[in-house]
Amino acid sequence: MTTLPLPYRVTAVSAENADCVSLEVAPVGRALPDFSPGRFAMMYAFGVGEVPISVSAIPGGHRLVHTVRAIGAVTGALCRLRPGDVLGLRGPYGTGWDLGAAAGSDLLVVAGGIGLAPLRPVVRHVLDHTDGYGRLHVLIGTRTPEDLLYRGELEDWRRSSAQVEITVDRPGPGWRGSVGVVTTLLDRVESAPDRTTALVCGPEVMIRHTARALLARGLPAHRVQVSLERNMRCGTGHCGHCQLGPLLLCRDGPVVGYDRTGPLLAVREL
Repeated sequence: MTTLPLPYRVTAVSAENADCVSLEVAPVGRALPDFSPGRFAMMYAFGVGEVPISVSAIPGGHRLVHTVRAIGAVTGALCRLRPGDVLGLRGPYGTGWDLGAAAGSDLLVVAGGIGLAPLRPVVRHVLDHTDGYGRLHVLIGTRTPEDLLYRGELEDWRRSSAQVEITVDRPGPGWRGSVGVVTTLLDRVESAPDRTTALVCGPEVMIRHTARALLARGLPAHRVQVSLERNMRCGTGHCGHCQLGPLLLCRDGPVVGYDRTGPLLAVREL
């Protein structure tokens, strides 16, 4: 891990939807240490600032992919980058998905919106190592069909044995799929709670409702992993912006067991 940004060159840009792009980057010289699914980098747009963004793919050869949504000055500048442009990268920071704890069990991936990005490397890993896990269920909630990420990959995941279910908040013309919040898809999953591990990422309200619905179905809280990425400024646990009770999420998270975060998130509702 380095606290100084290293230069990385953009090698490919993919438009995922109207305001999200995936940037594949490769080091210009020295590379950062290896990333694992769920961990994040501080991405620096020169002259603008930096933001925390989780890896959305780890192709190998020191290349990384980050999916960025343009919602502010820094993310907007990153989304305007083109192949050949250079940005700064430091990391890896935070905790990743505990796939070791999930080994041998069914895996339930629940994503809301751009929360699918940090979970995408998990899906790829499990599909590449099917002998190490049980069934893979991927539940995706998004605002509209047009906001859906990685559309070209979803059918590949299905063909590779994953159950993929999608729901939208607002259907558009021609949409024949599910409409409603992502928790409505849980009834489609056939898996025993005592041999299922759930990984959840999305807006905080979606995480709370999903985790509670999973607990109501019998999943133990320690088998529900959530990613709470927000308010991260330094990435090293020094500035305190990402504090959640006793946790500093850039250091103790973003991936944390719901047995540790559930009571803290309940307090935030009051």
